[in-house]
Amino acid sequence: MALYRKFDEIMSLLARFARLVALVTLLAVGCGAIEYREALAQPDPLPSCNDGAAKQAITAFVTRVTTQGGADFVPAAGRIATFDNDGTLWTEQPFYFQLAFALDRVKAMAPQHPDWKARQPFKALLEKDTRALAASGEKGVAQILTVTHAGMTTDAFAQSVRDWLATARHPRFNRPYDSLVYQPMLELLAYLRANGFKTFVVSGGGVEFMRPWMERVYGNPPEQVVGSSGVVTFQIGADGKPELMKAAKVEFIDDGPGKPVGINRFIGRRPIFAFGNSDGDLQMLQWTAAGEGARFAGIVHHTDSAREHAYDRQSKIGKLDKALDAAAAGGWTVVDMKQDWQEIFPPLITTGAAKEPKP
Repeated sequence: MALYRKFDEIMSLLARFARLVALVTLLAVGCGAIEYREALAQPDPLPSCNDGAAKQAITAFVTRVTTQGGADFVPAAGRIATFDNDGTLWTEQPFYFQLAFALDRVKAMAPQHPDWKARQPFKALLEKDTRALAASGEKGVAQILTVTHAGMTTDAFAQSVRDWLATARHPRFNRPYDSLVYQPMLELLAYLRANGFKTFVVSGGGVEFMRPWMERVYGNPPEQVVGSSGVVTFQIGADGKPELMKAAKVEFIDDGPGKPVGINRFIGRRPIFAFGNSDGDLQMLQWTAAGEGARFAGIVHHTDSAREHAYDRQSKIGKLDKALDAAAAGGWTVVDMKQDWQEIFPPLITTGAAKEPKP
């Protein structure tokens, strides 16, 4: 029995010694161990982006401007992020999706306009005469945009956009146009908002074309969408109710140098974070980068012909030439689509009708 008691005493001493070692180890490691465990528990906010310089630049910037007490801390009110749309948040090839909408609308409206069968550029479009349609040039495009974007109320136009998105399919990918959004950018929008940023879409596309669907797809409410606009007038409709009528007159072009002007007019704060993909975004990126304090300017470079498209300096759509040189000179972040993105588009969820997840 004495031997067993001695054994128990030895085991008790060993147990107390083990607890002491554990306590000393915890004190030695200190907060580092806690921070390490917390870091392991944190989910990746940008899972569709490969680890690399671009992803690190984004997360490092967000950490810098949101760390209270840090040298680069920016209060939430100043955390403004702006994004181009075409080619930055969704695909823009083989031509801008708003033009695809206009062409499809001409076909849908043709039964109510029998004269179009003999009138250019509508005749060429209806007969699928691409050479004659191209020969109509900018004047022909302007005529198509006029008949499909004006002479109706803003509510009627918004409904026509929603109807088109519900049925139209991209010629290459055979998916709804609003499913051809970039999964990494959806994650980036959500990541920024989770860190107190207010995200704005600043696009050359028509604001009335974008607002009907952007909140559903990007999580951006209509008031956070800035775009080109036509003249809209107030009137009393035939039913005696007020309505807004779209006129066939351009009011504002939100592209190139118009983007910082639009930001100033409709947002009122210079962004600290901006993303684009073409020379049409150059001035927005320059305006953002020129501000005081921490700044982030990013470019999506289309380099993946297999999963999406590859184009830059010679492209007629989304030409990236001067902005690419400015990025190199200014140390801006260039996202290489092929190298930096694990996924391009979100998975297509079908429940009778095609739908896409919100960011």
